Amino acid sequence: MVNQPLEKESVDIGFTHEDFAALLDKYDYHFSPGDIVAGTVFSLEPRGALIDIGAKTAAYIPIQEMSINRVDSPEEVLQSNETREFFILSDENEDGQLTLSIRRIEYMRAWERVRQLQQEDATVRSGVFATNRGGALVRIEGLRGFIPGSHISTRKPKEDLVGEELPLKFLEVDEERNRLVLSHRRALVERKMNRLEVGEVVVGTVRGIKPYGAFIDIGGVSGLLHISEISHDHIDTPHSVFNVNDEVKVMIIDLDAERGRISLSTKQLEPEPGDMVRNPQLVYEKAEEMAERYREQMRAKQEGLTATVAPAAPEAVGAEDLSDVEIPTAAEPEVVAAGEV
Repeated sequence: MVNQPLEKESVDIGFTHEDFAALLDKYDYHFSPGDIVAGTVFSLEPRGALIDIGAKTAAYIPIQEMSINRVDSPEEVLQSNETREFFILSDENEDGQLTLSIRRIEYMRAWERVRQLQQEDATVRSGVFATNRGGALVRIEGLRGFIPGSHISTRKPKEDLVGEELPLKFLEVDEERNRLVLSHRRALVERKMNRLEVGEVVVGTVRGIKPYGAFIDIGGVSGLLHISEISHDHIDTPHSVFNVNDEVKVMIIDLDAERGRISLSTKQLEPEPGDMVRNPQLVYEKAEEMAERYREQMRAKQEGLTATVAPAAPEAVGAEDLSDVEIPTAAEPEVVAAGEV
């Protein structure tokens, strides 16, 4: 019998270099822009830092991406061997190196925080760091916020507000459009409104006269006395009844905390129609008496009795219209000089 040659068994004797490289690729982490990863600082450089995030090549974070605020040296933010979260800003460059950011993480969390504050209708405080032709600039949670000039309630020139801390309410929080708009006026009005009531008579000072009405300062906030609420008689212009700096008695007929508006009336205080035109002093003398009648009518209406009540106050003109206002974005801006025009 002729012995047949034994078939040689196939034996796996190890990996080739190609097999080993393929295995590394199989289990290697793949990083994409937008990912948030943990990394360890292992080298601080004059204008950045090298970060170990487990990639084949050390990632790099430039100094301008280290914080939402200005940073002059990496040591202000990072320490050697520190481990923290990083945002992958861009894909690998020609050297296989990723670019990282801390600033992007801070921005995302800042927007989340201001959205929460807006939902809570919170009042925040912030110092004015610059002004421009349209208004004033502040920082909220590190984001740049804008206060339109129409929403700054102070007799000071805008330029003198730099360095002053103001109470503020949110008007617009829009991360997609990078707009953060706030109101100083609304914060003051809300504070004042907490101590005011519809039907209350207050003493104020005429601070401005427009064709549609007069703006009355009542304890540091402005209310609108619309031309239709000055008298039962027809009035061509508020200038025929008031002068700037006149002291007047007015009745509150509407408090709109959401819009930061106070609507006023002298018409409802007239003993006889037209008295505000003929004899305003008589109107002021009888103001409390007439206001009590108004409040009785309000109570009667609330109780479902037949009564004549004052018509709704006309809406203040244009206070919330920001369509023509150039609003800076909330991104970290170039430094704007106070009083820039």
